[in-house]
Amino acid sequence: MLMTRCAKAVMVACLALFAALVAFNNLVDYRANLAFVQHVLAMDDIFDGSRHLIRWRAIQSPLLWHTLYGLIIAGEIATALLLGRGAWALWQARHASAAQFARAKHWAMAGVLAGFVLWFLGFMVIGGEWFLMWQSPTWNGQAGAFRFYMTLLGVGIFVNQGDGEVAPVA
Repeated sequence: MLMTRCAKAVMVACLALFAALVAFNNLVDYRANLAFVQHVLAMDDIFDGSRHLIRWRAIQSPLLWHTLYGLIIAGEIATALLLGRGAWALWQARHASAAQFARAKHWAMAGVLAGFVLWFLGFMVIGGEWFLMWQSPTWNGQAGAFRFYMTLLGVGIFVNQGDGEVAPVA
């Protein structure tokens, strides 16, 4: 049981590191990654037929591009912080009672939720379907987002499984 608890803490820590690195990369390579957001929001690389029918959805404002990109980065940072706090809480509670360990899962699950909202709602629903990112051969981030939120869901399900009592160390 102790190994399972340690695995949960380590997996959540890995997710925290991942989210932190994504945020870091978006900050240090701001212009390159802003181009991705810009092209998705401008809908300038979608099918010609679609572009003519739903052009009203496109966002052409550089101020909004920066604002929405800032929200994405803020979501990545929030996800990293919540997951990091969750990993630490799980690690600290690894020898605690089952009830205490269950309570320690709160922060990890909040981090999983934040990441799911960011990568599923933000990239799959809004980017993918509202801005038709799936139509772009160049600016389509759906495959990456899918890998991210499915990994979050997998770890979230694992972490959320019940835990028995840890056998006392002899």
